[in-house]
Amino acid sequence: MIVDDQDLLRMGLAMVLAAESDMVVVGEAADGETAVERAMALQPDVILMDVRMPALDGIEATRRIVADRQNARVIILTTFDLDEYAFGGLNAGASGFLLKDAPPAELLAAVRAVATGEAIVSPRITRRMLDLYGGKLPVAGSEATSAQLAALTQRERQVLVAVGEGLSNPEIASRLFLSESTVKTHVGRILSKLDLRDRVQAVILAHREGLV
Repeated sequence: MIVDDQDLLRMGLAMVLAAESDMVVVGEAADGETAVERAMALQPDVILMDVRMPALDGIEATRRIVADRQNARVIILTTFDLDEYAFGGLNAGASGFLLKDAPPAELLAAVRAVATGEAIVSPRITRRMLDLYGGKLPVAGSEATSAQLAALTQRERQVLVAVGEGLSNPEIASRLFLSESTVKTHVGRILSKLDLRDRVQAVILAHREGLV
């Protein structure tokens, strides 16, 4: 689903996505309130969400959608490369942050990654957020203790570090000489052991705990 108050932008994004054989645009919305309503009705796998919109902004719309659907995957789209948007979006439960001027190939890769449970969080944005907010970044209300981290196997710790660096599952598989399915299994176990909601929180935790 595409959410943006600019008709031409929604049309352009829809054309790029619809041209892909593995993607279908199931709906659109021009404001946050409509986005929340349609997300509930249409149950899209991935939502491209603008930030600045009338009625309800994209950050609050994301928060409401994720609160109702824990498995909702939202990519925040904005023309503004400002840390507060990245922080606000990730804090609200988004799975990624992307600038509107990103090349089509980057957009498509982001949608596919998020649809499979990965996160689109660049190391630059993560590092900058931590510099600005210190230890205030939320991790699902879970305090990752030394004991929890110690419960990770050596391989799981290596995977967590790679996740924190912003690597995708294929990139981690290549680095550690593992299959992608094995990496996915490791990531799932890491999230479970550390009581994390998703990969975004794993990235934040890895940086916060000094693993990256």
